[in-house]
Amino acid sequence: MIELKSKREIEIMQEAALILQKIFAAVQPAVCENATTNDLDAIAEQIIRSQGGKSAFKGYRGFPKVACISVNEEVVHGIPGNKKLKKGDLVSFDIGVIYKDFYSDAARSWCVGGKPDAKTQALMDASKGGMEAALEAYKPGCQIGDLSEAIQKYIESRGFGVVRDFVGHGIGKSLHEEPQVPNYGKAGRGLRIEPGLVLAIEPMVTAGSHEVQVLADGWTVVTKDRSWASHYEDSIAFLEDGFINLTGGYAKKFADYQR
Repeated sequence: MIELKSKREIEIMQEAALILQKIFAAVQPAVCENATTNDLDAIAEQIIRSQGGKSAFKGYRGFPKVACISVNEEVVHGIPGNKKLKKGDLVSFDIGVIYKDFYSDAARSWCVGGKPDAKTQALMDASKGGMEAALEAYKPGCQIGDLSEAIQKYIESRGFGVVRDFVGHGIGKSLHEEPQVPNYGKAGRGLRIEPGLVLAIEPMVTAGSHEVQVLADGWTVVTKDRSWASHYEDSIAFLEDGFINLTGGYAKKFADYQR
């Protein structure tokens, strides 16, 4: 069942998204040599509590931590631990929050030390660029497949792989709602996007094959060929005349598409 959100509900989700923006601002400078992923998780948890929110991930289907933190060949759902980060590591940080009973979800990828090599930078750019390509493809009345095709074309044109086993999703009163938002597909297919729909769009990009596997912990997803991966996600509210990137902090009106 597709649940469209009212203006007030979207406003609440925007408040939840602001907490995530504060978390990213605090965590990014802490992604440094000898920090542990537990350290980053603790920063996120403290901010969520201080802002009156709740973790969307901790306890979800038994997940033990506040953030999913995936390093290098880990794609998504990495469990924070005591392993120390090294200079040059690629860290994908995925976090969700509940605020006033509504959810917001987003992910960012950063390099330890802040200065990635050219290949790692291109990989990170591809995940963010894929999400942005989806938004560029959006026009009022378009379909999910239009966004999916735009993501896939952008990423594959740059020589990277698009993960198929894990996809984006609707979000609102639950963390995962219908519809699914694949990062691959064909334009003109899938659900028509209506005003009030909120989607978590999240390209997961690999430097090699798109194939992945889940490790023995039951959570951590890694690339089968152990190539590195990057993850980028924003929660997007679609409106009558455009959209609001809730977790990215910007909006675009339909009139902008005509320029």
